[in-house]
Amino acid sequence: MVVGWEWDDTLFLGAAPFYQRGRLPYAPALADTLAEVLGLGGQGRLLDVGCGPGTLAVDLAHFFSEIVGVDPDSGMIAEAKRGAAERGVAGKAQWVQARAEDLPAGLGTFNVATFGQSFHWMDRDLVATTVRDMLQPGGALVHISDLKTEARSVDGLPFPAVPYAAVDELVRHYLGPVRRAGQGVLLHGTPGGEAAVFARAGFSGPERHVVPGGQVLERTCDDVVAWVFSMSSSAPHLFGARRDDFEKDLYRLLREVSLSDLFSERQPSTEVFVWVNGTEPAPV
Repeated sequence: MVVGWEWDDTLFLGAAPFYQRGRLPYAPALADTLAEVLGLGGQGRLLDVGCGPGTLAVDLAHFFSEIVGVDPDSGMIAEAKRGAAERGVAGKAQWVQARAEDLPAGLGTFNVATFGQSFHWMDRDLVATTVRDMLQPGGALVHISDLKTEARSVDGLPFPAVPYAAVDELVRHYLGPVRRAGQGVLLHGTPGGEAAVFARAGFSGPERHVVPGGQVLERTCDDVVAWVFSMSSSAPHLFGARRDDFEKDLYRLLREVSLSDLFSERQPSTEVFVWVNGTEPAPV
């Protein structure tokens, strides 16, 4: 668990409508890389834990016969349902509003379980052990995140870089110096050391893969504002009656940096760790 903080259901309150637009995508080859690494053949079941608006599960849907996404936020579940319908995979998708700690929730067994930048919010030892029991022997647990150690160059970009430091300072001006998270604050950030957690739970591995990014992305002011409101640390509800003032100041800051309302940045690479329930991966 996160030291000095307790989960509550306002963690991402109001953030769901901004998530798909605001968050940077995973590296373009992620789905194909996972299909190759895991030997996905269009069968089997996927469990996406902390699925958010279904970004990862929907992208992987055509590699499985069924996808199940679990998330505690009702807004995220609504967005996931909408996204699955838009992509034509609603018929093979099930979306469950529940915390990961509520699993197994009668959902059955799975071939693959994914955590896309969500595991750090959970009771990690409990969830890892529960998910291991939900995986078939040889099933894979896949931990996915942006490559945190990567330095993304701003040289040669066609538009100004997103002024992240200035945006963070504006958020602190409105919400205080300590990172907000739901009704609490994160005095010490979120935990790392996932490898030790998965090893304790009985998984073998991991096998590490980096899916390269580096592509130049174009972002508008609206995209950057959506990114801010998609974050737990600056979710819309945290600003209360000052939300309109904050949003006006944020747009003013962004337009002072880019008169065209356009920004550029490089696509992050995606880091993937594959853990196995047992010693040999099972065919999917």
